[in-house]
Amino acid sequence: MIAGALYRRLVDAAGEVWPAYTQHEFVLRLARGDLPEAAFRRYLVQDYLFLLHFARAWGLAVFKSDTLAEMRRAQSLLAATLDVEIGLHIDYCRGWGLSEAVMQVEPEAPETVAYTRFVLDRGLTGDRLDLEIALAPCMIGYAEIAAERMADPATRHDGNRYRDWLLMYSGDEYQKLARDCAAALDEQFARRGGEGRLPALAAAFTTAARLEADFWRMGLAAAR
Repeated sequence: MIAGALYRRLVDAAGEVWPAYTQHEFVLRLARGDLPEAAFRRYLVQDYLFLLHFARAWGLAVFKSDTLAEMRRAQSLLAATLDVEIGLHIDYCRGWGLSEAVMQVEPEAPETVAYTRFVLDRGLTGDRLDLEIALAPCMIGYAEIAAERMADPATRHDGNRYRDWLLMYSGDEYQKLARDCAAALDEQFARRGGEGRLPALAAAFTTAARLEADFWRMGLAAAR
Protein backbone atom coordinates (compact mmCIF):
# COMPACT_ATOMS: atom_id res chain seq x y z
CA MET A 1 0.00 0.00 0.00
CA ILE A 2 1.42 3.38 -1.04
CA ALA A 3 2.20 5.64 1.91
CA GLY A 4 1.31 9.31 2.00
CA ALA A 5 -0.85 10.88 4.63
CA LEU A 6 -3.12 12.86 2.29
CA TYR A 7 -3.39 10.04 -0.23
CA ARG A 8 -4.51 7.55 2.44
CA ARG A 9 -7.10 10.04 3.74
CA LEU A 10 -8.43 10.51 0.21
CA VAL A 11 -8.69 6.74 -0.31
CA ASP A 12 -10.55 6.39 2.99
CA ALA A 13 -12.90 9.22 2.04
CA ALA A 14 -13.68 7.56 -1.30
CA GLY A 15 -15.19 4.58 0.53
CA GLU A 16 -16.47 1.80 -1.73
CA VAL A 17 -15.67 3.82 -4.86
CA TRP A 18 -11.97 3.02 -4.40
CA PRO A 19 -12.14 -0.80 -4.37
CA ALA A 20 -14.73 -0.63 -7.15
CA TYR A 21 -11.89 0.88 -9.20
CA THR A 22 -8.84 -1.01 -7.93
CA GLN A 23 -10.61 -4.39 -7.81
CA HIS A 24 -12.71 -3.94 -10.91
CA GLU A 25 -13.66 -7.02 -12.93
CA PHE A 26 -11.35 -5.81 -15.73
CA VAL A 27 -8.34 -5.83 -13.39
CA LEU A 28 -9.20 -9.15 -11.74
CA ARG A 29 -9.68 -10.89 -15.07
CA LEU A 30 -6.48 -9.36 -16.42
CA ALA A 31 -4.60 -10.83 -13.45
CA ARG A 32 -6.24 -14.24 -13.90
CA GLY A 33 -5.40 -14.16 -17.60
CA ASP A 34 -8.99 -14.63 -18.80
CA LEU A 35 -9.69 -11.04 -19.84
CA PRO A 36 -11.02 -11.08 -23.43
CA GLU A 37 -8.39 -9.79 -25.82
CA ALA A 38 -10.91 -7.42 -27.41
CA ALA A 39 -11.34 -5.73 -24.03
CA PHE A 40 -7.62 -5.27 -23.58
CA ARG A 41 -7.08 -3.96 -27.10
CA ARG A 42 -9.88 -1.44 -26.59
CA TYR A 43 -8.21 -0.34 -23.37
CA LEU A 44 -4.81 -0.04 -25.04
CA VAL A 45 -6.11 2.22 -27.83
CA GLN A 46 -7.97 4.49 -25.44
CA ASP A 47 -4.99 4.56 -23.08
CA TYR A 48 -2.86 5.87 -25.95
CA LEU A 49 -5.35 8.69 -26.46
CA PHE A 50 -5.43 9.26 -22.71
CA LEU A 51 -1.64 9.62 -22.60
CA LEU A 52 -1.78 12.53 -25.04
CA HIS A 53 -3.98 14.44 -22.60
CA PHE A 54 -1.84 13.21 -19.72
CA ALA A 55 1.08 15.06 -21.33
CA ARG A 56 -1.06 18.17 -21.65
CA ALA A 57 -1.88 17.95 -17.96
CA TRP A 58 1.80 17.95 -16.99
CA GLY A 59 2.36 20.89 -19.33
CA LEU A 60 -0.41 22.70 -17.45
CA ALA A 61 1.27 21.71 -14.19
CA VAL A 62 4.36 23.71 -15.22
CA PHE A 63 2.18 26.79 -15.62
CA LYS A 64 0.40 26.13 -12.32
CA SER A 65 3.69 25.79 -10.41
CA ASP A 66 4.93 28.58 -8.19
CA THR A 67 8.41 27.32 -7.35
CA LEU A 68 11.29 26.36 -9.60
CA ALA A 69 11.42 22.91 -7.99
CA GLU A 70 7.75 22.32 -8.85
CA MET A 71 8.35 23.49 -12.42
CA ARG A 72 11.25 21.10 -12.80
CA ARG A 73 9.27 18.18 -11.44
CA ALA A 74 6.36 18.86 -13.81
CA GLN A 75 8.77 19.29 -16.72
CA SER A 76 10.47 15.98 -15.96
CA LEU A 77 7.11 14.19 -15.87
CA LEU A 78 6.07 15.87 -19.12
CA ALA A 79 9.32 14.80 -20.77
CA ALA A 80 8.98 11.26 -19.43
CA THR A 81 5.46 11.04 -20.84
CA LEU A 82 6.36 12.42 -24.27
CA ASP A 83 9.82 10.92 -24.69
CA VAL A 84 9.50 7.58 -22.90
CA GLU A 85 6.04 6.45 -21.84
CA ILE A 86 4.18 7.12 -25.08
CA GLY A 87 6.95 5.43 -27.08
CA LEU A 88 6.91 2.39 -24.82
CA HIS A 89 3.14 2.22 -25.07
CA ILE A 90 3.29 2.31 -28.87
CA ASP A 91 5.88 -0.49 -28.90
CA TYR A 92 3.78 -2.55 -26.50
CA CYS A 93 0.66 -2.05 -28.59
CA ARG A 94 2.43 -3.36 -31.70
CA GLY A 95 2.62 -6.70 -29.95
CA TRP A 96 -1.16 -6.66 -29.84
CA GLY A 97 -1.49 -5.81 -33.52
CA LEU A 98 -2.16 -2.12 -32.95
CA SER A 99 -0.16 0.41 -34.95
CA GLU A 100 0.23 4.05 -33.99
CA ALA A 101 -1.52 5.04 -37.23
CA VAL A 102 -4.57 3.01 -36.24
CA MET A 103 -4.65 4.43 -32.72
CA GLN A 104 -4.26 8.03 -33.89
CA VAL A 105 -7.49 7.95 -35.90
CA GLU A 106 -9.55 6.07 -33.30
CA PRO A 107 -12.25 8.32 -31.80
CA GLU A 108 -12.00 9.02 -28.11
CA ALA A 109 -14.49 6.99 -26.13
CA PRO A 110 -16.90 9.01 -23.97
CA GLU A 111 -15.16 7.56 -20.91
CA THR A 112 -11.80 8.85 -22.15
CA VAL A 113 -13.24 12.28 -22.78
CA ALA A 114 -14.89 12.33 -19.35
CA TYR A 115 -11.78 11.53 -17.34
CA THR A 116 -9.21 13.53 -19.29
CA ARG A 117 -11.35 16.65 -19.47
CA PHE A 118 -12.15 16.35 -15.78
CA VAL A 119 -8.42 16.32 -15.01
CA LEU A 120 -7.74 19.32 -17.24
CA ASP A 121 -10.73 21.21 -15.85
CA ARG A 122 -9.51 20.70 -12.29
CA GLY A 123 -6.12 22.04 -13.33
CA LEU A 124 -7.51 25.02 -15.24
CA THR A 125 -9.99 26.12 -12.59
CA GLY A 126 -7.95 25.11 -9.55
CA ASP A 127 -4.31 25.10 -8.53
CA ARG A 128 -1.46 22.62 -8.85
CA LEU A 129 -2.79 20.58 -5.93
CA ASP A 130 -6.24 20.27 -7.54
CA LEU A 131 -4.60 19.01 -10.73
CA GLU A 132 -2.48 16.38 -9.01
CA ILE A 133 -5.39 15.21 -6.87
CA ALA A 134 -7.32 14.53 -10.08
CA LEU A 135 -4.34 12.62 -11.49
CA ALA A 136 -3.64 10.63 -8.33
CA PRO A 137 -6.06 7.73 -8.91
CA CYS A 138 -4.20 7.07 -12.16
CA MET A 139 -0.63 7.87 -11.12
CA ILE A 140 -0.74 6.19 -7.70
CA GLY A 141 -3.70 3.90 -8.20
CA TYR A 142 -2.04 1.89 -10.99
CA ALA A 143 0.92 1.17 -8.70
CA GLU A 144 -1.41 -0.01 -5.96
CA ILE A 145 -3.49 -2.14 -8.35
CA ALA A 146 -0.45 -3.90 -9.80
CA ALA A 147 1.14 -4.54 -6.41
CA GLU A 148 -2.11 -5.99 -5.04
CA ARG A 149 -2.61 -8.26 -8.02
CA MET A 150 1.00 -9.49 -8.00
CA ALA A 151 0.56 -10.45 -4.34
CA ASP A 152 -2.78 -12.18 -4.95
CA PRO A 153 -2.59 -16.01 -5.12
CA ALA A 154 -5.37 -15.92 -7.73
CA THR A 155 -3.08 -14.12 -10.19
CA ARG A 156 -1.80 -16.39 -12.95
CA HIS A 157 1.80 -15.84 -13.97
CA ASP A 158 2.64 -18.68 -16.35
CA GLY A 159 1.04 -18.25 -19.73
CA ASN A 160 -0.69 -14.97 -18.83
CA ARG A 161 -0.38 -12.55 -21.76
CA TYR A 162 -1.20 -9.66 -19.45
CA ARG A 163 1.58 -10.35 -16.94
CA ASP A 164 3.90 -7.78 -18.57
CA TRP A 165 1.33 -5.08 -17.78
CA LEU A 166 1.38 -6.09 -14.12
CA LEU A 167 5.18 -6.24 -14.07
CA MET A 168 5.44 -2.75 -15.55
CA TYR A 169 3.31 -1.10 -12.87
CA SER A 170 4.52 -3.27 -9.98
CA GLY A 171 8.18 -2.71 -10.88
CA ASP A 172 10.54 -0.64 -8.76
CA GLU A 173 10.62 2.29 -11.19
CA TYR A 174 6.88 2.85 -11.28
CA GLN A 175 6.44 2.14 -7.58
CA LYS A 176 9.01 4.85 -6.81
CA LEU A 177 7.17 7.27 -9.10
CA ALA A 178 3.94 6.56 -7.22
CA ARG A 179 5.62 7.12 -3.84
CA ASP A 180 7.05 10.41 -5.10
CA CYS A 181 3.59 11.49 -6.26
CA ALA A 182 2.10 10.68 -2.86
CA ALA A 183 4.87 12.63 -1.11
CA ALA A 184 4.27 15.58 -3.45
CA LEU A 185 0.59 15.62 -2.44
CA ASP A 186 1.60 15.91 1.24
CA GLU A 187 4.07 18.69 0.48
CA GLN A 188 1.55 20.67 -1.55
CA PHE A 189 -1.22 20.15 0.97
CA ALA A 190 1.04 21.61 3.66
CA ARG A 191 1.71 24.73 1.54
CA ARG A 192 -1.54 25.14 -0.35
CA GLY A 193 -3.99 23.30 1.80
CA GLY A 194 -5.35 23.33 5.24
CA GLU A 195 -8.13 21.16 6.55
CA GLY A 196 -10.75 23.43 5.02
CA ARG A 197 -9.79 22.20 1.56
CA LEU A 198 -10.06 18.51 2.37
CA PRO A 199 -13.77 17.97 1.52
CA ALA A 200 -13.39 19.47 -1.96
CA LEU A 201 -10.16 17.57 -2.60
CA ALA A 202 -11.74 14.32 -1.44
CA ALA A 203 -14.75 14.90 -3.72
CA ALA A 204 -12.46 15.44 -6.73
CA PHE A 205 -10.39 12.36 -5.90
CA THR A 206 -13.52 10.23 -5.58
CA THR A 207 -14.87 11.52 -8.89
CA ALA A 208 -11.56 10.72 -10.59
CA ALA A 209 -11.60 7.18 -9.15
CA ARG A 210 -15.15 6.67 -10.42
CA LEU A 211 -14.11 7.88 -13.88
CA GLU A 212 -11.16 5.48 -13.82
CA ALA A 213 -13.54 2.60 -13.05
CA ASP A 214 -15.63 3.72 -16.02
CA PHE A 215 -12.47 3.40 -18.14
CA TRP A 216 -12.19 -0.28 -17.15
CA ARG A 217 -15.89 -0.76 -17.88
CA MET A 218 -15.41 0.75 -21.31
CA GLY A 219 -12.78 -1.88 -22.04
CA LEU A 220 -14.99 -4.75 -20.93
CA ALA A 221 -17.89 -3.45 -23.02
CA ALA A 222 -15.84 -4.03 -26.17
CA ALA A 223 -15.92 -7.79 -25.54
CA ARG A 224 -19.67 -8.06 -25.21
